Amino acid sequence: MGPISTFIEHNYRHFNAATLRDAARAYVAHIDRGEKMMVTLAGAMSSGELGLSLARMIREHKVHAITCTGANLEEDIYNLVAHDHYERIPNYRNLSDAEEQALLERHLNRVTDTCIPEAEAMRRIEHAIMKLWKAAEGRNEGRLPHEYFYELINEGLLEKSYQIDSADSWLAAAAEQGLPLFVPGWEDSTTGNIFAAQAMEGNVARSVMKSGIDYMMSLAEWYRGACGDTGIGFFQIGGGIAGDFPICVVPMLEQDLQEPVPKWSYFCQISDSTTSYGSYSGAVPNEKITWGKLSVDTPRFIIESDATIVAPLVFAYVLGQ
Repeated sequence: MGPISTFIEHNYRHFNAATLRDAARAYVAHIDRGEKMMVTLAGAMSSGELGLSLARMIREHKVHAITCTGANLEEDIYNLVAHDHYERIPNYRNLSDAEEQALLERHLNRVTDTCIPEAEAMRRIEHAIMKLWKAAEGRNEGRLPHEYFYELINEGLLEKSYQIDSADSWLAAAAEQGLPLFVPGWEDSTTGNIFAAQAMEGNVARSVMKSGIDYMMSLAEWYRGACGDTGIGFFQIGGGIAGDFPICVVPMLEQDLQEPVPKWSYFCQISDSTTSYGSYSGAVPNEKITWGKLSVDTPRFIIESDATIVAPLVFAYVLGQ
């Protein structure tokens, strides 16, 4: 064990800290048994530069598939090509409406304390990816959203614009590995909005972009082929569609297709949501037993804390740092 793992073992003995340690230990045991792990990304983890730790997890085969929001897909590559143009706003809680308007007029889109520069990030990606969409149209081809992003990276189409080491980009790591990637609800991302606008104006054929149903079908095929006799682990960062979408594949296979498959064999969620008013993101894991997603024997953990702090610590433990 390295110093971070040793620190966790010695100091994290109670409450959320103990849950973090127990979840990390179980993650290691899961991987050591040769089982696979799905990681899900909600929120703005890419703009929070989770790639600094997640990229290594991917390259060292501690993560075998990712489900993420459209925002997390694009924001990792935004950071890759426009990092030097980002602005941090430490006092974001104190901004006046006029100061927020001033950021808009400078084309700086704020995510908590971090502003994404429109021209250097969003428009740069738009120009590059539009060429791939048009090429697919010429071939009468439809592809999943992330496949265009993988092509941008694997073909080096933006490499001259990189402003960070691609070793710290989780999307670059995923593209290099050909990691199974699922992006439900991609349409609500900036790039999804751009595609919808271009399709509405007749600049690109709608048919070049596959949808969420195609993602669910490809997820089902992946789960069938990867689950073996014991199932796949599920490490959920945040809530929302990034977690809700993939976890449903097991009951879909079992209940709708009548195919017996093992349930998810490990479950951990990092969340600050509370269990109240019907919140699914804050639901305790045993509720998922009633939906056929987890079994009574599935190791289950909820770490009620800030994912930007917790996820890198868990990853460091898994990596033996």
